Amino acid sequence: MDRRIKLMGLFLALLFSILFLQLNRIQVLDASSLANAPGNSRNITNAFSQPRGAILTSDGQVVAETVPSNDIYHYQRTYPNGPLYADISGYQSIIYGNDGIESYYNSYLTPHNGAVNSLSSLLSPTQQVDNVILTVSSKLQLAAQSAFGSLRGAAVVLQPSTGAILAMYSSPSYDPNLLASPSGSTEISTWNSLLKNPAQPLLARAYRRNYPPGSTFKIVTSSAVYDHNPALATKVYPSVSSIALPDTTNRLDNYGHEVCGGQIPYLLAVSCDTGFGAIGLDLGANALSAEANSFGFNQAPPLDLYDVAKSQFPSASTFATRLPTLAYSAIGQYDVAATPLEMAMVAGAIANHGVMMTPHLMGEITNAQASVVLKYSNHPWLVATSPQTAAAVTTLMEGVVKSGTAQGIALPGIQIAAKTGTAQINLSSSNQSSPTGNDNWMVAFAPATNPTIAMAVVVPAQPGINSNSTGAQYAGPIVKSLLSVALGVNSGTGG
Repeated sequence: MDRRIKLMGLFLALLFSILFLQLNRIQVLDASSLANAPGNSRNITNAFSQPRGAILTSDGQVVAETVPSNDIYHYQRTYPNGPLYADISGYQSIIYGNDGIESYYNSYLTPHNGAVNSLSSLLSPTQQVDNVILTVSSKLQLAAQSAFGSLRGAAVVLQPSTGAILAMYSSPSYDPNLLASPSGSTEISTWNSLLKNPAQPLLARAYRRNYPPGSTFKIVTSSAVYDHNPALATKVYPSVSSIALPDTTNRLDNYGHEVCGGQIPYLLAVSCDTGFGAIGLDLGANALSAEANSFGFNQAPPLDLYDVAKSQFPSASTFATRLPTLAYSAIGQYDVAATPLEMAMVAGAIANHGVMMTPHLMGEITNAQASVVLKYSNHPWLVATSPQTAAAVTTLMEGVVKSGTAQGIALPGIQIAAKTGTAQINLSSSNQSSPTGNDNWMVAFAPATNPTIAMAVVVPAQPGINSNSTGAQYAGPIVKSLLSVALGVNSGTGG
C-alpha cells in the first residue's frame, strides 16, 4: 500500500513538474512570439489605439496620417488622397493587416522609444512616432493619374542618378480609407468587392505584375551588341518582312508585315523585329541571357516595399532545345516578362552611364521635432553595362524620338531618348497561336545628355483597346505628359 502511495506521489510530482515547465515556457520563452502573433486581439487593439506617424510626399502632401476618433480605438488612420497613392502607401487594416509603406516602415510609424541623446532620455525613455518622407512628387503622381484616365496600366518615374522613385501609379486604384475602417463589416465588404472586380484594383501593377516588355527590351539587346559582339553594330541586316528561324518551318514576322532592315540605328528607330530577331540569333543565348541578368532580370529589385516581383528572362541553357525562341526573346516576347519598375530601371541605367541605382521610396524619416532620424543613402544596385555602351545606346534611343516610332513625344528644346514596345500577348508564351491583343509600352529619359528623369509606362491589353494598338499610341501620350510636368515644358497637342 505504501509503495502504491509513493508511486502515485512520484507520478503527481512528475505531472506538476511538467506543468511548471510548460507554464514557464509560455510565460518566458514564448512570451514575445505570443504577444506579437497576428491573431492576438490585444495586440490588434493596441495597434489601433495609439498614434501613428504620418507618410508625406517630398513636397509635403499628406499621404497618410492618424487623427483622433470617437470610437473604441480612439484613433483613425486616414488617407486624404487615398487612390492617388494607394500603390505606395498600402493600407493599415484591422482585419487584413498592413501593406505598402505602412508595412515596410511599420516599426518607425508605430510608437517606440526615442533616441537616447541625454541622461534624462536614458533614465526616462519616452515613446515617439516617426514620419516617413517619400521621394515621390505629388505633381508627377497627379500627372500620372490624370494621364491614365480610365485606362488600365502602370507608370514608374525615377531619378536615374539616385534611384529615387518620383512617381509610381497603378490604374485602376482603390481607396485605402475603406480598408482602414473601424468597422469590420466595411473592411470585409470592401475587400470582397475589390477581389471580385475584374479590373484588379488591388494589384500593384507597377512592381508586382510582369508583362512581356516587347520592343522596349531591344534596349537590352542593343547593349548586348556593344558589350559582347560590337561587329554586329555595323552589320547590315536584309530588308524583309519576315525571317526564317532555325530548326523549324516557322518564321518571325514584322509587326503589320512591314518591310525593314539595315544597321542597328535604323533597326531600333523603326523597331524592326526581323532585324533584332536576327541580332539575337547572332549574339547567341549566352550573351543575351548574360546581358539580361546584368540589367536585373531574374532578380527582385531591392525596392523598399514587400513582394516585389522578379522580371524574367530564360536561362541560356533553355535555348539549347528551342533555338527559334531566342529570336523572340531578343524582341522581348515569348518567355520574357518585366515589371514597369524593372523597365524604368533599365532606362535609368542607360541614362546613368550604365549604373543601375537601388530604387527607393523613402527619402528620410523624421521625428515629431522634424529632426532627421534616418536619411536614405543612395547606392548602386548593379553595373548593367559600360559607360561607352550606355552612350551608344542613348544615341540609338534619341533616334527613336527624332525619326522613329516615338516621334510623338518630342518636346521643344528637349533631347529625349525613348523606346516604344508593342508586345503581342500570345507570342509571349508557349502558346504561339494568333495574338489576342497587345501590351503597349514606352520607356524614356530626358534630357538625353544630362538625364534627370527616367520612366516606364505600360498600358496592357484590355477591353476597349483594339488588337492593333501600339506603345506609341497608348503609352506615348502618358510618357509625354509625365515628361512635360517633370521638365516644366508645355507639351502642346498630340503625343
